[in-house]
Amino acid sequence: MPKYKGWAGKILRVNLTNGSVTAEDTADYIDYIGGMGFGYKILWDEVPAGTDAFDEANKIVIGAGPITGTGVPCTARTNITSLLPMNPYNLVGDGHMGGHFSPEMKYAGWDAIIIEGKSNKPVWLRIEDDKVTIEDASRMWGQGIFDTTAQVASIMGKEAQIAAIGQAGENLVRLSNIMTNGNHSAGGHGAVFGSKKLKAIGIIGTGSVKYAADTREWIKLNDHVLSIIGANNQHVVPSTPQPWAEYHDPNSRWTAQKGLYWGAADKEVETGICEPKNINKIGFRTMKAIKDLGEMGEEHTVRMGGCQSCPVRCHSHLEVPELEKYGKSRYVANTCMGYSSHWYILKNADLTEKATFITKTLGAQLADDYGLWFNYGQLGRDLWYAYNKGILKDVLPADEYNSIPWDKYEAGDPDFLVDFYRRLAYAEGELSHISDGSARVAKRWGFEDDYWDDVSMKQWSPVMGYPLHHANESNGQVGSLINLVFNRDPMCHSHQNFIHSGLPIKLNKEIAAEVWGSEAALDIPANYTPMNEYKAKFAKWSLVKNALHDSMTVCNWMFPMVTSPLKERNYRGDTTIEAQYFSLTTGMDVSEEELDEMGERIITLHRALTVKQMGTTDMRNEHDQICNWVFDMDPDKKAFDAGTIKMDRDDMEKAKTMFYKEMGWDGKTGAPTYETLERLGMKEVADELDSMGLIPG
Repeated sequence: MPKYKGWAGKILRVNLTNGSVTAEDTADYIDYIGGMGFGYKILWDEVPAGTDAFDEANKIVIGAGPITGTGVPCTARTNITSLLPMNPYNLVGDGHMGGHFSPEMKYAGWDAIIIEGKSNKPVWLRIEDDKVTIEDASRMWGQGIFDTTAQVASIMGKEAQIAAIGQAGENLVRLSNIMTNGNHSAGGHGAVFGSKKLKAIGIIGTGSVKYAADTREWIKLNDHVLSIIGANNQHVVPSTPQPWAEYHDPNSRWTAQKGLYWGAADKEVETGICEPKNINKIGFRTMKAIKDLGEMGEEHTVRMGGCQSCPVRCHSHLEVPELEKYGKSRYVANTCMGYSSHWYILKNADLTEKATFITKTLGAQLADDYGLWFNYGQLGRDLWYAYNKGILKDVLPADEYNSIPWDKYEAGDPDFLVDFYRRLAYAEGELSHISDGSARVAKRWGFEDDYWDDVSMKQWSPVMGYPLHHANESNGQVGSLINLVFNRDPMCHSHQNFIHSGLPIKLNKEIAAEVWGSEAALDIPANYTPMNEYKAKFAKWSLVKNALHDSMTVCNWMFPMVTSPLKERNYRGDTTIEAQYFSLTTGMDVSEEELDEMGERIITLHRALTVKQMGTTDMRNEHDQICNWVFDMDPDKKAFDAGTIKMDRDDMEKAKTMFYKEMGWDGKTGAPTYETLERLGMKEVADELDSMGLIPG
């Protein structure tokens, strides 16, 4: 593939049934950019409708984009696409992990890895540039991710980048993950690895990623990005008043301040004042430990870590001596829900600050080793519901129920996690089915309507059984629409980063008018207005950017940079950065609008895959459903009253119609039209759906 730069030019295909290893030309897929786009295209072409996630016919695609590995800030994401084991229809979905894995894959000369077939014994994949071998993993099988990673590293060398599953993936636990660097995880597909008897992938690459641009242009754009980058989630104001800052927001992740330390470092490190123009202190801006773990996070922080080429360090590396009491290492690292999910396991108890801290850090250590995924805290909420409703007493055999240390659960003792997580990871007993995923366990155990209707359960989709993720609390209809489209939580931060940038609402509204055509695209938080066309544009834009980022494998927690911390720019960011990097890297000269159309192609292909796999065009009624609590919460208030995020049913149906039309999908059903598929260069997709009777109208 000599024409364009950025891409390595080859895709690795490994068939675990017959042991074949082949290389294919990336050029066949570049209309879909990489990462997510490659995954959707390959699954569309090669995985038949009706395939189960654990069938031999299912495939898993590990992909990177053309920019990954170039050193561009915030571009080391790895996208993993397959059928989702926890989804009740086994629909297509993605997981994403940070770290260093995808750059190393590019350095080894591969843009993606397609895993197909099934091995009849445990194996791991060894990749050293062009040399690819399938190795015996019998001695690794049954071990956790930490020991597996250490074993692969001892064989390949410490420079190897490794992705592995733990016991949860081996035992086909549907809520399991694939993990790299010991704490960067892609939730949802660990059991697909396990079903194929694939324990790990180790990669060493000695090559590089070539880019098309003159180095001076490259440096100029890098300098521009570093000048407008914020803190984690592109928060652009500090959390406390500071001499340099016109604004501050206590919810901002720009936490650096005088007197805030990495308290467990060999020598305490003060985060201090981090003015925007001091790019050498970007890595100190975000001290995520105090956001995820409270004040105790400060005294236990050794340092902040993160992904290759990212100056924003959002992974909290901690030293917690108390973890040794539970037989675990005192060192733990993670971020966001990697810590916070575990609190939900013990939400039945009134935890002290210290018990909460230990629960989160111990839970992270256990889950990361077992390879368990907690679905943004939903597994813990499901446990709370089943226990308090007496369901577990009814569905568990008496011997099993009585063997569970419920006294520790009631007391909020973190030691409960040691027993509970082991049961899940080894699929022990009936209780372990709580990790099948919400839709599956609700059906198995007979959860009643109150489960879906309870706001505290945070369930979003009563059809797919996934929780909200920046939904109606994030600009009302905009976040709600974004939460409808995927087959799991959307993991989309395009809208969230802008809404919560920390800037005053008046200023954000001015920026919204520049980007989406009207200030009406953005509401005052919890003071919503009825649906309008500009909110539909905002929702489409957010999803298109999300698809672009997961295909280019840049970080959607940092991009798009709609805002900046610079007063002299009137706090404006630059939404053309992705197109500029794409052009400079590949040699394709594309505008922001042209690149967005590529993202639109990818998100529309996802929709087409969902239509194909479900066998219906009626996405509105069969897929895009919302739990009742969204419309029934705050009974003393009406939708659009100040102080509530309650939505209106009729208005949301109107929102769907406007959004579908903005996407070029059928306004009645929400399925892609033949004309839109053809416009986006997917006539073959349109023809196949048409032959199946799955084109609306």
